[in-house]
This record gives sequence, structure tokens and C-alpha cells, in this order.
Amino acid sequence: MNNYRRYNNLIGWLVFSIAAVVYLLTIESTASFWDCGEFIAASYKQMIGHPPGAPFFLIIGRVFSLLAFSNKELVPVMINSLSALASAFTILFLFWTITYLVKKILISSEEDYTPGRLIAIFGSGAVGALAYTFSDTFWFSAVEGEVYASSSLFTAFVFWAILKWEETADQPYANRWLVLIAYLMGLSIGVHLLNLLAIPAIVFVYYFKKYPVTRKGIFAAGIIAILILGAIMYGIIQGAVKVATVFELFFVNGLGLPLHSGLYFYLLLLAGLLTYGIWITFQKQKVLWNTILTCIAVLLMGYSSYAMIMIRSNACPPMNQNAPDNLFSLLYYLNREQYGDRPLFYGQNYNSPILHLKETSPVYAPVNGRYEIVHHKQEYKYDERTFTFFPRMYSPEPDHVKAYESWITIKGRPVTIEENGTTKTIKVPTVSDNIAFFLRYQLGFMYFRYFMWNFAGRQNDLQGNGELTKGNWICGIPFIDNARLGPQENLPDYLKNN
Repeated sequence: MNNYRRYNNLIGWLVFSIAAVVYLLTIESTASFWDCGEFIAASYKQMIGHPPGAPFFLIIGRVFSLLAFSNKELVPVMINSLSALASAFTILFLFWTITYLVKKILISSEEDYTPGRLIAIFGSGAVGALAYTFSDTFWFSAVEGEVYASSSLFTAFVFWAILKWEETADQPYANRWLVLIAYLMGLSIGVHLLNLLAIPAIVFVYYFKKYPVTRKGIFAAGIIAILILGAIMYGIIQGAVKVATVFELFFVNGLGLPLHSGLYFYLLLLAGLLTYGIWITFQKQKVLWNTILTCIAVLLMGYSSYAMIMIRSNACPPMNQNAPDNLFSLLYYLNREQYGDRPLFYGQNYNSPILHLKETSPVYAPVNGRYEIVHHKQEYKYDERTFTFFPRMYSPEPDHVKAYESWITIKGRPVTIEENGTTKTIKVPTVSDNIAFFLRYQLGFMYFRYFMWNFAGRQNDLQGNGELTKGNWICGIPFIDNARLGPQENLPDYLKNN
């Protein structure tokens, strides 16, 4: 057992070193496409990027940027190095996760630690971790100043941590691993919300360890996982700030106190209630409730990195998107309201007529030491006769409509509408049309294509929009590739070797 742990640690750090060296040698020397330039600039000068922000990433990015000292040309290199090292640590935790799971399958007693089984365990970990190291998507994100590398690290870290809890669940103080996971989840909110998708996996590991496995139990665990995910997404990330706005409005407008006084009172009240709850549950030996309250407390501590958003916004940096310098604008920022709403399960299609514009909730802003209603939020009301279940084609932008029509043949269903005093019939996409677009574009092109880039091959590096010659996946088996994309050997050099 001792030899196993020694080899597990040594090989794990060897795999980490391979990944770290490769990524550091291949990092971008400056800003690459999309959001990288924004994140590098925002990290360096602690500015406010696009909603919902990534304050913890920006703080760590600022620390790395200091390693450039006075050479500003090295700032992007240092921040890109953050992604490289975060990705290498992701590979380390992935290796340890794989070896732990394989060990559970192959090892049941001390006598099972044979050379052959150890080779199988460590070989599985090395193959899995290194396959991920050199996969197209992960390597791409590992060398640029984006949040996805750091988000992957948090995901790998928390899943490894729940396995460490599973290993020691019957020992005293094992719940400290759950507290660590909650804190990491709080920190990860300040990087990217993607990490919250690890919650269902964590809940199932907990269920399989603590309870007998039944169909009802698995279903209940799934429901609980969804509830926890929803509680964090809407109860903590948005809800905590929403409640704070109520206190702020009452203290400032109702009691005439200075701006942010309601926020300070709310924070003290919240800290006091959590402290009392943790103390009283400890005194009464309520282990479950004590663990839950402690996890909520440390999750909020991690989430507190969002204080940086308000603090820096009040300093009026050059990039100050949405200017979230008070609780109301911060809530707007967190809710990503600038992007608008999109129908997920039921709603309008791209050609649904707009009936009218409806005013909804008021928008407050600080004016002369008080909060005044500056305008009301607005939302479009569409003709409900054109609504569809599972609407995937909902954007009325002309370029988007053209794209919808290029990906599938829209059969539609006729709906008679009135427009500018005249009656006409339009064809509204049906459920089957939307499912066809979902399967062909959203799953096929935007997921399966990337998946096959990683585990089969990539045609070239050209940005594609569905053309046969740009950015598709290939497997290297001629009759399969030729059937899908045509003869690849006849492509000109700029397409074949790009």
C-alpha cells in the first residue's frame, strides 16, 4: 500500500510535468482570438469585463501579471502561463482520479497489489491523463488567457476531493472534504459557472457511499442534485444579491442612510446568522446541519470575490462593462440581462410576430444619495399561436435566419397573422423542424464535431460554417471520410495542410 501511494504520487507529478512543459512551451505569446484580449487587459488593470464576470480569475491573473515586472510585453505571456499551469494541475488531478477508480475495480485486499495490477492502474491513469493532455480542445484552451483552463482545474479538483471523501467517509472529520468542495465551488463561481455542473456527480458519489442503491434512490439523488444546482444558481449567486437590494433600498430610501449602508447591515446579519447556526448545531451535535451551514458559509466566502467587481467599478476603470458599482447594477450584471432572454422549453420562433412591448420591473440607480427609478425593464410579447415546444430557432436576426435555412429544410406549419393592416400566412417552424436543427447543428456541428476533433482528427484549422472543406472532423479512414466530405486527397494544399 505504501509503495502504491509513493508510485501514484511520483507518476502523477511526472504526468503533471509533461503537461506543464508542453503547455508552457506552446503558450500564446500575446492575445489570441475572442475574449482572451479582454481577459488579459482586465486582469492586468483589474477592469470589469463582460457579464457575469470572472473576478477570481482576474485577481489570480493580476498576480501572474506582476511576474512580468516592468516588461509589459510579458504580461500576456504570464497570464497565458496561468492557463498552462492550471491545465497541468487539471491533468494531475485527472491522473489521480483515474488511478483511484481503477484501483477500486482491481484491488480489494493487500494481496491484490501485484506488479501486473499496479501496471494496469498506473497505465490507465497515464494513458487517460495524457490523452486529455494532447486532445485538441484542451490543449487549445491550455495555452491562452481564457477562463476555461482554470474552470477545468476546479472541476478536476472538486471531483478528486469527493473521491478523497469517499475513501475516508467512515473516519472522523471526513466531512472536511465536503467543506473544501463547497469552498472551491464558491471560488469557481468567480471563474466560470461551468464548474457547477460537477455537482450532480458529487451528489451521486455521496449517495452511492452512504445509502443502499435502489432505482428510487438514484432518482431521488438526481432530483436533489438538480435542487442543489438550482439553489446555488438562483438562491445564492442571484438570490443573495437580490435580498441585499431589498435591505439597501430600505436603509437608503426608507431610513435616509448613506449608500451601501443596507449592504453592510445585510452582510453583518448574514455572517451573524451563519455563525450562530454553525455554533448552535455544533453544541447540539447536529452533524448534518452543521456541515450544511458550514458549507454554505464557505461557499459564500468563495463567492465574495465578486466584491472586487463593485469595488473596481467604483474606481471607474477604462473597461467598465455595465458599470456594476452598486447592488442593483451588480444584479443586472450577474443576471446577464444585457444578453436578453431565450426560450428554452417553450416559446417563440424566429418569425413569431411581436404584438407589443411590455414594461416590467423598475430599474433603480443612485441619484443624489438615493435610489431612483430611472426606467423600467421591457420585454417583447409575441403571438402565442406561433409558439413551439423546444424552440431552437428563435433569433430574428437576418444572418441567423439565413443560417437556420442553410442547415435544414424548414417545412413549417401555416399560421395566419395580421401585419400592417393586412392578413398573410407565415410558416412557423414545427417541433420536428426545431429538433432537426438541434440534432444537425447544435449537437452535430457544435458538439460532435468538436468531440471528434479530439478523438479522431481535424480536417484543417479553417473556420467553417458547414462547408465540406473547412473545419470538419476526419478519422483518416478514406472510405469513411470520402463518403462524408468527398475525396480528401484532391484538396488543394491550403485546405489539406492548413
